[in-house]
Amino acid sequence: MAELVVIGGGIAGLGTALLAARRGHTVALFEREARAPGSGRAGLDEDFFDWRRPGVPQAAQPHALLGAARAVLRGELPDVYETLLRLGARERHELDWFGERPPARPGDEHLVLTQTRRIVLESALTSALCAEPGAELRYGEPVTGLITAPTSRPPRVTGVRTAAGSYTADLVVDAAGRLGGTEVRLAAAGCRPGVTECHRTGLAYFCRWYRLPGGRLDGPMRPWTVNGGTFAGCAVFPSDNGVFAVTLFVHTDDPTRAALRDPDVFEAAAAMFPPGAAWLALGAEPLSDVLPAAGLDNRWSASADEAGQPVVAGLIGVGDTLTHTNPTLAQGMSLALWAARWVADHAEDQPGSPGFAAAYHAWAKRTLKPWFDVQVTADREIGERLATRRRAVGTRETGALFDCALDDPEVMRARARVRHLMASPAEAYGAPEIRRRVAAWLAARPGYEPNAGGPSRAAWERITGI
Repeated sequence: MAELVVIGGGIAGLGTALLAARRGHTVALFEREARAPGSGRAGLDEDFFDWRRPGVPQAAQPHALLGAARAVLRGELPDVYETLLRLGARERHELDWFGERPPARPGDEHLVLTQTRRIVLESALTSALCAEPGAELRYGEPVTGLITAPTSRPPRVTGVRTAAGSYTADLVVDAAGRLGGTEVRLAAAGCRPGVTECHRTGLAYFCRWYRLPGGRLDGPMRPWTVNGGTFAGCAVFPSDNGVFAVTLFVHTDDPTRAALRDPDVFEAAAAMFPPGAAWLALGAEPLSDVLPAAGLDNRWSASADEAGQPVVAGLIGVGDTLTHTNPTLAQGMSLALWAARWVADHAEDQPGSPGFAAAYHAWAKRTLKPWFDVQVTADREIGERLATRRRAVGTRETGALFDCALDDPEVMRARARVRHLMASPAEAYGAPEIRRRVAAWLAARPGYEPNAGGPSRAAWERITGI
């Protein structure tokens, strides 16, 4: 069995540590925050709304567990998933969009979205990890440096340093995220740069959290999906315990952006979209200020060169350290748990060797990178549309694919298979039957305009005071 050090106590770090410990490996997890998720005296709401976590700026933004992440939890960590549901997470099957669910097909069991705030999953994972005899959690002890073998080429990481001392390991797993200082640590260890690919999204998000009235746990089944015109969009994220978030998004260059921080302006703007109007009309109680998020990018940070040769051994990145994706497609937790499972499954295979690092890189490039590329493509289209305030080439066909799914269960199934990382867009949308159905839907609607459900620009500017 191997000895692992995990840097970072977010979803990727907790998942890696727990899966590895369940395989019999010894794990020490180091987290800069001095407290564990779920330790707030007033419960999850205190942790979520009052805990300031500058190293995890996305912590208070909406999250959801796709079918891919749910499958890892149910298959590998069923107790964690049961705890998640006990703490209030809710399941929603994609085909429940229709009044009567269509006849089941193989794979439909994975088309389930688990609706929850990030803190609920972090709490469930932490509780399980604390009970593992082979795991040690060291909160309030950030990693300050790496220990390396002086003559190894590429440099081999053999442990970490903190203010309290030095710790050796067969493998160091960096789950500190995009703000965790990975590049600085690698440079200090004498590593040459790996391949980094960065795509700015140009998107700014504004979300506000609410609680449904009267003890309700669910709002309307429809509409709550993303719905927007050529300059702004709105989405509703149902979550756990009757809590939901309303989110608006605009381009970072949009002059109306600053006005959306005002709660009254935010709610008036959100109510101009069908999803926002339907949920805000329920009389929900606001639980937060308007929470902005910007400066988002899609970033692939491999610890390997262009030829796939590792620039470091004994250390690999998981979660946002390796692949940080903009949250529009909610891929992050699924990709993180896939990587965590790979590490746990292979940690005995000479984890400190260059061969181990090369094998991980090859797996990640084959398994994770295609979904990173899907995110980049989707964000490019959205960013171009919002920046130019006109529909990009091909948007009518793309929009038809998604709007047709709201009427056609077979197209919805194809859309859900992509959304839950079960099939690539080319595989699901390129199927002859799906292409035929979408073409017929479009032919029956010659005046179809995609992304039509939202305000005019003039109305938007009146609301935002521009």
